[in-house]
Amino acid sequence: MVSPAPLDGGLIDQLGSHSSRRAMVTFLRHQPHLWNPTVVHGLYECVVRVARVDLRQAERLADAATWLADKLRDDRCRAQSLRAVGHVLLIRRKYGDALKRYEAALQLFRTAGTDIDVGRTLSGGVIQSLIYLGRYAEASASARKARRIFERHGDRLRLARLDTNMANILGRQNRFQEALALYQRAHEQLALVGEPQDVAAVLSNMAVCYMILNEFDTAMQTYHEARRYCETHDMPLLVAQADYNIAYLHYLRGEYTRALELYRAAEEQSERVGDLYHRALCDLDRSEIYLELNLSDEAGELASRALASFDELGLVYEAAKSVTNLAIAASHDNDMPRALQLFERARALFAKEGNQVRLALVDFYQALVLYRDGRYLQAQRLCQSALELFSKWSTPGKAAMCELLLARLELDAGDPRAAERACGAALEKAEGIQSPILSYQAYFVLGLIREAQREQQAAYSAFEKARGGLEQLRSHLGAEDLKVAFLKDKLAVYEGLVSICLTLGPERHRQEEAFGYIEQAKSRSLADLIAFRASTLAPRVESPLTDEVRSLRQQINAHYRQIELEDVKREKRSPRRIDTLRQRARTLENRLIKSLNALRATDQEFAALQGGTAFGLEEIREVLTPETILLEYYQARGQIYACVLSRERLDVVPVASAAVVRKLLRLLQFQLSKVGLGPNYSGVPDRRRGATDAHLAELYTILVAPIRDRLQAEHLVIVPHDLLHYLPFHALFDGARFLIDTFTISYAPSASVYRLCCTKRPAPGGEALVMGVPDARAPYIAEEIQAVAKTFPRARVFVGDEATADRLSTYGPTSPFVHIATHALFRRDNPMFSSIKLGSGPFSVIDLYQLRLSAELVTLSGCSTGLNAIVGGDELLGLVRGLLYAGAGAVLLTLWDAHDMSTAAFMESFYRHLRSSPHKARALQLAMHEIRERYPHPFYWAPFILVGQNTPC
Repeated sequence: MVSPAPLDGGLIDQLGSHSSRRAMVTFLRHQPHLWNPTVVHGLYECVVRVARVDLRQAERLADAATWLADKLRDDRCRAQSLRAVGHVLLIRRKYGDALKRYEAALQLFRTAGTDIDVGRTLSGGVIQSLIYLGRYAEASASARKARRIFERHGDRLRLARLDTNMANILGRQNRFQEALALYQRAHEQLALVGEPQDVAAVLSNMAVCYMILNEFDTAMQTYHEARRYCETHDMPLLVAQADYNIAYLHYLRGEYTRALELYRAAEEQSERVGDLYHRALCDLDRSEIYLELNLSDEAGELASRALASFDELGLVYEAAKSVTNLAIAASHDNDMPRALQLFERARALFAKEGNQVRLALVDFYQALVLYRDGRYLQAQRLCQSALELFSKWSTPGKAAMCELLLARLELDAGDPRAAERACGAALEKAEGIQSPILSYQAYFVLGLIREAQREQQAAYSAFEKARGGLEQLRSHLGAEDLKVAFLKDKLAVYEGLVSICLTLGPERHRQEEAFGYIEQAKSRSLADLIAFRASTLAPRVESPLTDEVRSLRQQINAHYRQIELEDVKREKRSPRRIDTLRQRARTLENRLIKSLNALRATDQEFAALQGGTAFGLEEIREVLTPETILLEYYQARGQIYACVLSRERLDVVPVASAAVVRKLLRLLQFQLSKVGLGPNYSGVPDRRRGATDAHLAELYTILVAPIRDRLQAEHLVIVPHDLLHYLPFHALFDGARFLIDTFTISYAPSASVYRLCCTKRPAPGGEALVMGVPDARAPYIAEEIQAVAKTFPRARVFVGDEATADRLSTYGPTSPFVHIATHALFRRDNPMFSSIKLGSGPFSVIDLYQLRLSAELVTLSGCSTGLNAIVGGDELLGLVRGLLYAGAGAVLLTLWDAHDMSTAAFMESFYRHLRSSPHKARALQLAMHEIRERYPHPFYWAPFILVGQNTPC
C-alpha cells in the first residue's frame, strides 16, 4: 500500500487555480517529477479535505489525479482518482454518478488485491452514496463487508469510523436511539486512536441525534464540546463549522435574535479561515430569518451574497434556495416581474437537481405572486401543477396549502361550489395530519365561502372554529407559512367574526361577543409583534414555570421546523417521522397551554404576551372607576366600530368608513406637516389653523359624534386601532371645544393591557432619571433636559454620550420617573427592530422588553413616527408595549415632533402639574391648556399622548 505523502501547499494552489482542464494538463506535462503514485494518493487526500470548503478546487484536483493515473497506467492510481471524482460528485449530490465511480474503484482495488482500500472505499464512499439513494439494505450489507476486512486487519480506527457510517444508516431510518449508541461507541474509540477531525465529526453527529431526540440542551452542550475540541486541536475550519451548527440550533429553536448574533460571528470566523461554504450557509440562513421577520431588504442582500458564493462553489441546490429567497424578497417588495423571473430561475435549478418537492414549492410561490397580481388563470395552472407534485410525493401539508389557494382562486372567480370542494379537500388533509396551522386557515377560507353563499350562521360557525384553532396555536407560523401572504393575516379571522356577529343582531350577548373578539384580536396582534422573541422573553416574575414555558416554546419551534425540513428534503421522506414529530408537537403544545394557564396566577403580563390571551369583559370592568369610560375603536373589513364600555354598559356602534377616515387623516397630517416645515408662528394669526381645525372637526363628526351622548364621564381611556393610532383624539373639534376641554384623556394599546397597567405599583422612593441626546435636528433637547431636571431637583441627568443604555439599565429599575429626549428610527417592515437613539448607540424595541423598570411614568420625547405614518400602527404599539412590559405604569410620548421650544415648555408645565397631583391625565390636560395660550395651533400642543395608567395603583 502506498502511503500518501503530504503535498506542498503551493502545488495544490497551482493545480487548483487553472481555469481550464487544458491549462492544468499543460502544466502537468511540464512537471514530470509529479508523475508519481504518491502524488495521486496525496491529491485524493486533498480532495477529501478541501471539498467542503472549495468544491471547484477539489474538482480540479480530482481531474489532475485522473490525468496522472492515466499517464502512469497504474490501476491503483486509477482507483484513487475514481474515489476522488466520486467524492466530488457526492458533495454535488449526484449520488448515482458517485456510486458508479466508487464501484469502479472497488473493482480495481479488488483486482489489485489491496484489501484495506476495498474496505475504505466501501466505508467512505459506497455506503454514503447508498444512504443518500435510500438503499439502506445495500448500505448495511456493504458495512458488514467492510467490518470483516477491518476486523481481519485489526484496524481499530477504521472500525470506529465504520461505526459512524453505520450510525448514519440508522439515522436515515429514523432509528436515532440506536444511531446515538453507535456514535457514542465510535467516540470512545476515536478519542483513543482517531484523528482530531474524526472526533469533531462524531461529536457533531451526536449533537444532531440529541436534537432529534428532543434533548436540545444536551445537543447544545455537545456542539459546544465539539467547538472546544476543535479549538484545542487547532482546527479553525472545524471551529467555523461548529459555530455555524450552534447558530443553526438557536435558529431551529426560534431564538432568532441570538441566532443572528451567532451567525454573524460564525460568518466572520468562516471568512478568516477561508471557509466559503459555511460563510455562504450563514448568509442563506440569515436571509431565511429576515424573510420570516418581514425584513425583505436585508433578506435580499444576504440571499444575493449567498448566491454568489454558491455559484462560485458550483453548488446548485444551495444556489437554488438562495434564488428562491431572492424571489420571495422581491415579492414582499411588490416587484412582481422580478419575483417571477427569479422563481423561474430557481425552478430551473431545482429541476436540474431533480428535487421535485422544492420544484413544486417554487410553482406554489409563483402561483401566489400571480394571484396577488390578479393573473388568476396562470396562478391556477401553476397551483394545480404544484398540487399534483405534492400529492405524488406524499406531502399532505403542502398539498393542503395548494388547495387553499385554489379555493381562494375559485371564490374570487365567483364559483363558491368549486371553492368549497377545494377547501374541503384541504380541511380533510389538515385534520388528517392534525395540523392546527392548516386547520385554522382552512376553516377561515370555509367561512369566506359560506359568506359568499349568504349562509351567515354557517360562516360564523366556520370562523369560530378557525378562531378556536388559532387560540390553541402555541407557535408562530412556520417558515413556509410566513412567506405566504394570504396565510399571514391571522387577524382576518377576528374581523370576520366581529362583522358577522354584529350583523346577526343587536342583542347584548352579540355585542359582548364582538367586544371579546376585538380584544382577542388586539392581544393576538401584540403577541405576534414579539412572537419571534417569545422563546427568550424575560419574565416579569421569576418562577420555575417561566423556564418551563421558554423550554417548551423552543421545543415546539424546533419540531415545526424539523417537519418543514422533512417535508421538502430531496431524499426519501419519512411519513412516519413526520407523524412522530407532529404528535410530539401537539403534546408539547398541550403542556404549554397548561403551563401558561398556571403562570397567569403569578405573571399575567408574561402569560398574556406568550399566549396572546385577553382578559374577559368583567375583568376589564373591575379596573374602570365610576368616572371613567373606555372608548375602544376597531377596524374590520373597511368599517370602523366604536366600543363604549363603562362599569354598567357596553355599546358597539359602527361609526365610519376606514377609507374616509384614512383620507381625512392624510389631509390632517398634510396640514400639520406644513406647520412643521415653516417658521414659528406663535402669537401670529395663522390661516393654516383654519384648515387643520376643519379636518379635526370632520374627524370628530364621524368618529365621536355618533357616540357622544354615551360618553357620560370625566375621563376617557381611548383604545385606537390600525391607522387611528396616529390620530390625536384629544384634539378632535366639535366646532367650539376640543375633546381635551371636556375630558381628561389617556390611551391604551388594548383594554387588556390597560387592565395590566392599572395593577402596577411604582417603586417607592428613588430619584428621577433624565436623559437626552441632542443633535443638529433637535438642538433644543438640551433646554428641554434642563427644564425637566428643574422639576426634579435630585434627578440623575445624563446628556449626549453619557446617556447610555448601561445607565438606563442601571438606574431605570429604581427611578419613579424616566424622561428620555431623543430621536427614534422606526421600521415599518418589522416594528420590533425600531430603535431610539442613545449616547451608546441604537436601543431597539427588542431591548426594551429586556429592561426592568418600576417607573410610574416613562416619557419619550421626540420619538415620534412622524407625519407621514398612515397605515398600521405597529410602530407605536411595539415601542409602547415594550416599555409597559418593562414595568412602566404609563408612557408619555409624541405622535409627531413639534417645535423643540414648545416641547420644552410643555414638559416643564406637565411635570410641574404632576408634582402637585398624581393624576397624570389631569396634568396633561392642564399643560395642553397652558401651551395653547402661547402656541394655539394643534401642531404644538396636540402631539402628546399618555398611554397606560392614569393614577398610581
